[in-house]
Amino acid sequence: MSISNADIAFVKDLFAGVSTLTARKMFGGLAIYADGVIFALIIRTGALMLKAKGALAQELAAERPQQFLQDGKDNRAVAMPYWTLPAAAMDEPELACDWARRSLMQPS
Repeated sequence: MSISNADIAFVKDLFAGVSTLTARKMFGGLAIYADGVIFALIIRTGALMLKAKGALAQELAAERPQQFLQDGKDNRAVAMPYWTLPAAAMDEPELACDWARRSLMQPS
């Protein structure tokens, strides 16, 4: 999947309540930043992924999202600290922004 201007516009609208947003195409996907800090990705499959570690990752896992798995050495899957945004948040900017703010509050 190629990232389109419509994809970028969707993400900017969805997360409009989160500080100053920028987006950058990279590796066939899109990195999404708030005030220069990355907090989300759109990966090649088109999935919108939110950066989460520790307690936030556990909360997201309870929502049953998918974790981003990247091909590593020897064809082993490597779990990355990104999870799909819960389905309910995809159509609800206030909820999406809440998840995003929580992602941004995590220590780096």
